[in-house]
Amino acid sequence: MNPAHQPRPSIGMVATEASGDQLGAHLIYALKAYIPQAQFVGVGGPKMLAAGIDSLFPLDKLARHGYVEILRHLPQIMWIRRKIRNYFLRHRPQILIGIDSPDFNLGLEEKLKKRGVTTIHYVSPSIWAWRGERIHKIKRAVSHMLTLFPFEAPLYEKAGIPVTYVGHPLAEMLPDAPDRDAAREQMRLTPSAKIFALLPGSRPNELHYMADTFIETAKRILQEQPDAQFLVPLHSRETRDQFESALYRNHAQDLPLTILFGHTHNALTVADAALIASGTATLEALLLKCPMVITYKANELSFRIVKSKYHLPYVGLPNILAGEFIAPEILQSDATPENLAQALMNLAADQIVVERLRRKFSAIHSKLRQNTAQRAAQAILPYLESHGVKCDSMANLRGG
Repeated sequence: MNPAHQPRPSIGMVATEASGDQLGAHLIYALKAYIPQAQFVGVGGPKMLAAGIDSLFPLDKLARHGYVEILRHLPQIMWIRRKIRNYFLRHRPQILIGIDSPDFNLGLEEKLKKRGVTTIHYVSPSIWAWRGERIHKIKRAVSHMLTLFPFEAPLYEKAGIPVTYVGHPLAEMLPDAPDRDAAREQMRLTPSAKIFALLPGSRPNELHYMADTFIETAKRILQEQPDAQFLVPLHSRETRDQFESALYRNHAQDLPLTILFGHTHNALTVADAALIASGTATLEALLLKCPMVITYKANELSFRIVKSKYHLPYVGLPNILAGEFIAPEILQSDATPENLAQALMNLAADQIVVERLRRKFSAIHSKLRQNTAQRAAQAILPYLESHGVKCDSMANLRGG
């Protein structure tokens, strides 16, 4: 057959969250360097759409979180997963790549793997922290696992699941030594002021539980440190409106507080300390060498369910990566404004502790910088080649 008339390789890819959308976009570009003719189809957000995926459903139809909160959306989510599964059974891709979202993607991958589709799962579920029994479902569902953290790969090797540690993309994006003074000057912040970054979450449900506590924490800090300033990066109009409503509700309109539309990295770069709802933002703070206090509040039932299945002493990624408590964790009923304010002020005031933290953060940063998308693409290529896909072996040498 004339190469010009050969069918284009088809790569399925499913992401259901904004973080997965970014990972997916980077991976599409990396794979295109080796397989320019490939077509990508599945589910993705704006970044994956820009990279060239044909999305069967809008990503925001699947972006749901929390045991209790997800129940009312479950019928729609299950309907969408059946539609995606049936599409891939009719239009079989060379491989299917599920990006994170294990509760959605592992079920999809298991069904397709049983029908002979090669399945790659990108981002390990947190089996090292809770629900370790999922390793058996993963083995049934996944042909190859791509992990972001170095301690994850041995768990899969032990279980006989092919695995590649690819590092974390944020470690490549963020600098080793952020220029705090230059960033403060650019943001026109008082050089001598104590700057606190407040990150109450990226989702409306998180702000529902944490916005008031974060604001009351800021008020208590201001009582002790009248020159303190606060930066609050928020990522959507909805969360911004929620936080502004909480400011009025707590009579805190006069706080020296600036709400930023995004710009999380700017806030973490200039801050003396940050109060962060546990999640990816804690990893961003680590990579930007920002001392932090980690907190979280949630629906009590959801929190109890997760806690009952959790088997690590810490929840924050910095502590998990370090294997010790290097950042304070103050959770649920312990997360009072008094406790959070005191922890933040103690941390910001102790320069010896801060310098020790930054050295530990730097060591972790180095381990996570692995040229993630490139390594992920190279782990995937042999599976594509086994299906007869012609890959450009020179792409890496050309910097692809």
